[in-house]
Amino acid sequence: MTEAILLVGGRGTRLRPLTVNTPKPMVPAAGVPFLTHQLARARAAGVEHIVLATSYLAEVFEPYFGDGSALGLHIEYVTEEEPLGTGGAIRNVATRLHSGPDEPVLIFNGDILTGLDIQALVATHESTRADVSLHLTRVDDPRAYGLVPTGPSGRVTAFLEKPQTPAEIVTDQINAGAYVFRRSVIDSIPAGRPVSVERETFPELLAAGAHLQGMVDSTYWLDLGTPQAFVRGSADLVLGRAPSPAVPGRCGDRLVLPTARVAPDAKLTGGTVVGEGAHVGEGARVMGSTILSGAVVEPGAVITDSLVGAHARIGERTVLSGTVVGDGAVIGPDNELREGVRVWCEAHIPAGALRFSSDQ
Repeated sequence: MTEAILLVGGRGTRLRPLTVNTPKPMVPAAGVPFLTHQLARARAAGVEHIVLATSYLAEVFEPYFGDGSALGLHIEYVTEEEPLGTGGAIRNVATRLHSGPDEPVLIFNGDILTGLDIQALVATHESTRADVSLHLTRVDDPRAYGLVPTGPSGRVTAFLEKPQTPAEIVTDQINAGAYVFRRSVIDSIPAGRPVSVERETFPELLAAGAHLQGMVDSTYWLDLGTPQAFVRGSADLVLGRAPSPAVPGRCGDRLVLPTARVAPDAKLTGGTVVGEGAHVGEGARVMGSTILSGAVVEPGAVITDSLVGAHARIGERTVLSGTVVGDGAVIGPDNELREGVRVWCEAHIPAGALRFSSDQ
């Protein structure tokens, strides 16, 4: 297995305002675009050729990654003119693959942070002679996911929609968003129209008697679809809880990129990242958060489990907890923003305008 397809065309609507100016895979996590971590892990597993299936803000990928040689890869780019779904996107890039009909092709979603043993998934695919092999993970509460029950040998027996009642929860195994396809299966996906692998391709293959193999790997797994999950994923990369060869520095409590400035008495903990050209002022406390490039955190601010967008400014003594601040936004001094607040790009919040507690 030497080539892969990476699906990076989604609009990232659940992540807005992070994705207003930047496609989801290019939002920085642990100091580099999240996509860098996926590419580096694929390369470490032996992948040499990757096709990026792009759509939303497709023009930003190639200027950053070029031909992939800096990562030891050969990268090609295919842009959807209209959204094609997961299966349609896979079929749309098939002409760029070099694999023969029976050879394996790795496919993975551009918004999953995982410690998956990629080589083990490929080995499972080859040893079972499967048509498609799926990475499955176990979750405590599977109600938000499609369930994938398997037989004693790991062979997939069904694809079940999100369960509505306790009786419908027949397994805690869910589709974790990484697959190995036999190349001929990719070529069998209908071309030129939207197709969902989850709702159409996989169920139809199963109904036709194809061999779909599940491999449960319950190491680190996180869907980065929400701002809170994205912030946590970045922190976990810095802390070393989530594995990646692309973290630009040692794992630890903090990651400060080279041109960032942090006051000597500022406190950074919990996997905090301070991006290029950013500034954290005197007495500020930043915990488990991401401060993107060029942002300013003024003295005495307290930021927890939050993301501050590029060139945004957080005023003195302002408190952020579970908050996302869009690119270029300005939060004046003495504000207090709590869980779930999203401040849009370029917004301005005056001093003391928003609070969840008394100003005394």
